[in-house]
Amino acid sequence: MEPAFVLHDHRKPRPHFDLRLEEDGVLRSWAVPRGLPTDPARNRLAVAVPDHALDHLTYTDADKSIADIGWWQEEDRNAKRIVFTLHGRDGSHRYALIHTGGVNWLLHRTKEQPR
Repeated sequence: MEPAFVLHDHRKPRPHFDLRLEEDGVLRSWAVPRGLPTDPARNRLAVAVPDHALDHLTYTDADKSIADIGWWQEEDRNAKRIVFTLHGRDGSHRYALIHTGGVNWLLHRTKEQPR
């Protein structure tokens, strides 16, 4: 079974999105204030937040809804970068999370996209 992902649309304390990738029995999580990038020329800040339990995959409440859900595929990884493809409701898109230090990452949509 492929590892799952979920993109939550979170409206509190300020509107933002939470990207969660299933890995090692938890959901590794990043807060993404402006959502996933749609243009390779525009990176987005992604702030690492504590891991969440797998039951958070389908969690919703009055302030949190699911913007996208599906499975993800790791393409490449090293100590500073994870390249992955999200296979969601509206197709497949490849991204890179680039660690810039501390809790801060950049979320980049790659030029090369799956077909």
